[in-house]
Amino acid sequence: MELLGIRFCSVNNQAEKEIDFFENGLGLKNSFKDMQDVEGMEGFFGGIFSTKDGASWAEIWPSGEQMPAGLMLQLVVDNADSLAQHAEKQGLDPQGPVDAHGERIYYIQSPSGLNMSFQSKLEP
Repeated sequence: MELLGIRFCSVNNQAEKEIDFFENGLGLKNSFKDMQDVEGMEGFFGGIFSTKDGASWAEIWPSGEQMPAGLMLQLVVDNADSLAQHAEKQGLDPQGPVDAHGERIYYIQSPSGLNMSFQSKLEP
């Protein structure tokens, strides 16, 4: 099992200010702006601030009815199924899998209550 990337997701009612902070305050590129021309994304507001290689990023989204406020740490791994099996053997209770966006995703909560997911690319 190998950790390939880390994603951090913040959904909150201050998203516009946070995105402005990342874009203008820190001068980071919001790659989500490039996706807003995709069909179905019109009018959707958010921020994705990625590493150069695209392996890790921070996401910021406005909270709402379909996206409740919260934080999530996402671990990108080489094999989510193997990690889930390992976690279960350690007495943990990962939920899933859910296949979405070309990834196999499991959800779990850390001992401190941090919402987490771990995911890997789906095989073609």
